[in-house]
Amino acid sequence: MIGLIFGEANFPKAILKKIKKIKKKYLIIDLTKNKIFKTDKSAHPVSIGQIGKIIHILKNHKCKKVIFAGKVKKPNLSKLKLDFKGAYYMPRIIAAAKIGDAAILSKVISIFKKEKIDTINSLYFTPELSLGKGVHTKLKPNSDDAKDINKSILTLSSLNSYSFSQGAVARDGKIIAIEGHGGTKKMLKEIKQEKKLLKGVLVKLPKKKQDLRIDLPTIGLKTLLECKKAGLKGIALKKMQNVCLDRKELIEFANKNKMFITVK
Repeated sequence: MIGLIFGEANFPKAILKKIKKIKKKYLIIDLTKNKIFKTDKSAHPVSIGQIGKIIHILKNHKCKKVIFAGKVKKPNLSKLKLDFKGAYYMPRIIAAAKIGDAAILSKVISIFKKEKIDTINSLYFTPELSLGKGVHTKLKPNSDDAKDINKSILTLSSLNSYSFSQGAVARDGKIIAIEGHGGTKKMLKEIKQEKKLLKGVLVKLPKKKQDLRIDLPTIGLKTLLECKKAGLKGIALKKMQNVCLDRKELIEFANKNKMFITVK
């Protein structure tokens, strides 16, 4: 029995589809706002403040391992329902919430560890959702693109440990955008296209000191569409530290529009 701790976004749905395909026994702890997994008989709708209830459900079903996937938004503390363990652990979760969304999950993971519940990598059952090293498109990055990629990697590496940025964009060897609280989509929408030439690269890397079992940088067809609108030529990722949804459509779109996807 595997426990699936699911938040928002499409990655959890992809994991669930694979789990069902391989006929692995599971239960879902549904932390989504609108309880999107409520039609699944194995789903348990819970709030992030009900730590005791979550632990009880997992132990009652003999779940010794869990997977975290999807985003858990910062809770509204004034409306948060707390159980006994939730009240005990909440000050730590509140402190983590000030750092960022991923920090909330990291804190919950550490709490689970104390309760003898292990967290495994979110890609454990779906390694095919992560792109391996190499260029995955017909177009390969040239020397100018390589400079832009290296510039973004150095910039992301220089950010402090509490930075929530997973993405940066470089063009002509200069950083023109760094991901903010609004995420990659908002960052890309604010980039102006230069003439009609595709130029510049989006680099997405895990945050500094990030727990690589959770919250990996995710790209999909929509990401590439936004890159094209911003006039960017390609995307660069890190090997086995990314989640790639819509892989087939993504690569087909990149090839059709003479864009590249490369993994370091």
